[in-house]
Amino acid sequence: MSTTTSAPPKIQTDLFINGRFVKAEDGRTAPTINPHDGSTIADVAQAGKADVDKAVKAAQAAFPKWSSLAASDRGKLLMRLADRIEERATELATLETMDTGHPMRDTTRLDVPRTAATFRYFGGMADKFEGAVIPVDQGFLNYTLRQPVGVVGQIVPWNFPLMFTSWKMGPALAAGNTVVLKPAALTPLSSLRIAELMAEVGIPEGVVNILPGAGSAVGQYIAEHRDIAKVAFTGSTDVGKKIVQASAGNLKRVQLELGGKGANIVFGDANVNAAVGGSAFAIFHNQGQACIAGSRLILHEAIADEFLEKFIRLAKSITIGNPLDPTTEMGPLTSLGHRDKVLGYVQIAKDQGGKVLTGGAAPKRPELAAGYYVEPTVVEADARHRVSCEEVFGPFVVVTKFKTDEEAIALANGTEYGLGGGLWTTNLQRAHLVARHMRSGMVWINCYKRVNPASPFGGVGASGYGREMGFEAMHHYTEVKSVWVNVDANIPPYYPRS
Repeated sequence: MSTTTSAPPKIQTDLFINGRFVKAEDGRTAPTINPHDGSTIADVAQAGKADVDKAVKAAQAAFPKWSSLAASDRGKLLMRLADRIEERATELATLETMDTGHPMRDTTRLDVPRTAATFRYFGGMADKFEGAVIPVDQGFLNYTLRQPVGVVGQIVPWNFPLMFTSWKMGPALAAGNTVVLKPAALTPLSSLRIAELMAEVGIPEGVVNILPGAGSAVGQYIAEHRDIAKVAFTGSTDVGKKIVQASAGNLKRVQLELGGKGANIVFGDANVNAAVGGSAFAIFHNQGQACIAGSRLILHEAIADEFLEKFIRLAKSITIGNPLDPTTEMGPLTSLGHRDKVLGYVQIAKDQGGKVLTGGAAPKRPELAAGYYVEPTVVEADARHRVSCEEVFGPFVVVTKFKTDEEAIALANGTEYGLGGGLWTTNLQRAHLVARHMRSGMVWINCYKRVNPASPFGGVGASGYGREMGFEAMHHYTEVKSVWVNVDANIPPYYPRS
């Protein structure tokens, strides 16, 4: 089996505070593991409370100068960073593949380009984010300013760590905030490398600080910290609830992008071949480790048999293997514990009467035995079963069937989540009507998992609140200030006596 032959990527293993890589105050480290074979890639410094305090102080000190820098100059630095990311594309893709298990074909074609595109988009946004002039009482000028909130704490997940550095930091930095970011403990390497590139392109010391460490320690303290004005978190719904509780001490802003249980509806008039291919991408891309994954296939009974025959054949044909091999289509899950959790749901499905249509086990190949692999898994189950309601977060899709459009909508809205969902139909009226009635922050019609820096990304219900991307993200990283000016000398600046 061939693998890429590029030079090994540069690996940073220390904390990044005030423009420098430093050891943790207590010297602690933890290994980051290659999920393909279970080997240790590197031992990475683990931050503690003292390190968070140092990072927050650095961000506070940097805030006045960064926030007062011309917006166009902040934008130029972000666009310069995007250029540097593209120059280091192969290195960053390889690093992300090693640390996460994403196949090289995905990190090369999706993760790295999306990261660069997001920094470039918000670089261009920096000097185009405007206030407003509001028509009020005669003789007065009223206008609004959009001002950065201050020091922002950001916590990114392990499933797309490189891409989420741009989703989180792009709008925050463009708006003039400074950042203390905690990468996931499992996958810190690409975030640390981005920090180094930021220093190379001239982003000032203290503007960005990166603190690998345990969520229970570092993430919790970031959420609690009284000198952090906002916390933005992407991760599980259970942890999101803890973030909200921890943030109450100083009533900091909270932005949450949490779990999902994406409904993917295929109507009887759909282009079945297109729906099969798109639905496979919806659930098997990145081994199903995506909050927006199309993990519930809701099939009209008229096309269910044809769809499943083609879908299962496609699932069985997916090339599983070493993610560094450019021919690999699906790599390992990112950790051993998560692999075991996903396989545990196979048994849960069986115990509740579900039927495994394909997959449901680790691949039986000696060269993959040490890795955290799971076969593409398709399960038919009742909509009330746990596997139909709980986020599995793996290459695991649950199939249910429907007869009417109303039943499809009810099934789609039948979980506590509301992040992303999709539908496949050639009926334009149905497409818009169903999209309107799906309880979901995002809906894809005749496609799935499309994202763009200009398009808001986020959910409702147990999937959180607030939005990444676009103008919506810039709103979340700024405070609006209303300014009143008396422009008529004949209007007294006080309440007149009668």
